[in-house]
Amino acid sequence: MKTITRLSAAFLTLSSSAAAIGSDAALEAALELITADHVSADIHFIASDALAGRDTPSDGLVVAARFIRSRLQRLGIEPGAEDGYFHRYPLLRLGLDEEHTRLVASAPEAAVELSPGSDYWFRSNYLRGDADFSGGVVFAGSGSTEDLDACEIEDAWALVLDDGHSGSRVRRRVRKAGGAGVVLVPRADFDGEPYAEKYGAGLASFIEGRISYPTERGAASRRMSIFPQLALTQSTGLRLLALASGRPADVPLESWTPTLGADLGLTLSDERRVVHDGESVQMENVCGFLPGNDPELKGEVLIVSAHYDHVGARGGKIWNGADDNGSGTTGLLQVAEALRRYGPMRRSVLLIWVSGEEKGLWGSRAWSDAPWLPEGCRPVANLNIDMIGRNAPDELYITPSAEHAQHNGIVKLAQRLAPLEGFPVLESADDYYHRSDQAMFARLGIPVAFLFAGIHEDYHQPTDTPDKIDYDKLRRVARLVVRLLDALQTDTLDF
Repeated sequence: MKTITRLSAAFLTLSSSAAAIGSDAALEAALELITADHVSADIHFIASDALAGRDTPSDGLVVAARFIRSRLQRLGIEPGAEDGYFHRYPLLRLGLDEEHTRLVASAPEAAVELSPGSDYWFRSNYLRGDADFSGGVVFAGSGSTEDLDACEIEDAWALVLDDGHSGSRVRRRVRKAGGAGVVLVPRADFDGEPYAEKYGAGLASFIEGRISYPTERGAASRRMSIFPQLALTQSTGLRLLALASGRPADVPLESWTPTLGADLGLTLSDERRVVHDGESVQMENVCGFLPGNDPELKGEVLIVSAHYDHVGARGGKIWNGADDNGSGTTGLLQVAEALRRYGPMRRSVLLIWVSGEEKGLWGSRAWSDAPWLPEGCRPVANLNIDMIGRNAPDELYITPSAEHAQHNGIVKLAQRLAPLEGFPVLESADDYYHRSDQAMFARLGIPVAFLFAGIHEDYHQPTDTPDKIDYDKLRRVARLVVRLLDALQTDTLDF
């Protein structure tokens, strides 16, 4: 049976019987079962080279799913999907139509047509179908906050001279300023990874064909999820400047820099075309269900989630994803072990390991698009864990905070319980509210909370390896999740 809940209010409040939680003995027995050694053993497998970074889709991800399923089977946890432990959802295989994908720079007297993969590259992560981006071009210097404040870039491309360290931060600044997109051109003293290496593999894989989440066709809906960033070769950048000024294209870049904020008098049209072969690829979320034992409350389901995918391997290197999100994956396995030791709670619990988070929250989106729970059950809350094994031992974040519109009682409860596990203060993670799977579960109209230990220098790098995990910290976060579930067994959860 498919169930969906649309709860009108956003705030979860605990009843006055908050002290009347589950058996203290059951809780203590469950908490004692979670150990750093157990977490370490699991994460050294999940984040091993053998799983090759758990890309969506990949053989390594398939192995990880079966590892999780076998643990649920060993523990005697019931299947939580309609046809067993795996909630399956389809993906489409898409490819770039090279012949009809191009970048055109136009000036009043002339135009230049550029080709992807040789003259320029673009981030294709979120491209699901045909897309067109167009606007004027403004010189935005280094793309720093100070430089952008001196420019009028609304609805225009911001051309930025890249020292080798521009990228996501510049893109966010330009987007916030209302720009149409970012154009990166290497500075004369550029010392970063060459664009052909940094962006080439991703574009080449898209040309060959890659997997995408099925979406409604229509450029308008697709454009909403894409903020374009172009990376030009230095010679291509000089061709654009020559087109804008009428000067020769062989003038060295260091002696030819426009005035900050200058409108270059160009129109840049980024045209992207996609083809698909109609092939459907089946992906898996892994679901385990622990039925409640209270006749009145067992139909209310608390969802605990973590994504088990990462970004795979490329260029001969493996992105193991020990923290992202091997930590959440194995933390949730420890929660499963603890809940079995605890025994049935009053409310039911769904444990769900979702795939495709790194590609755009695909797994949680697919489940929330068509949620399935046993007959008579409905979801009432979601707690999501992602990247919980790094940074200072007492550093932990949560969203939605008190400053967020979706702030709720789960967050308040977590803040009260966190000091018991060595986290005196839960700082705000509101900047990440839409960047992990709780954002998809929130679409069901239920309160959500996201526990997160913060970004670090190994985020989305091959250096995110098991030896850098703070296993005691991960253990304590898993214990906090169990404490939260225990405390959410009160007579009423008023929405």
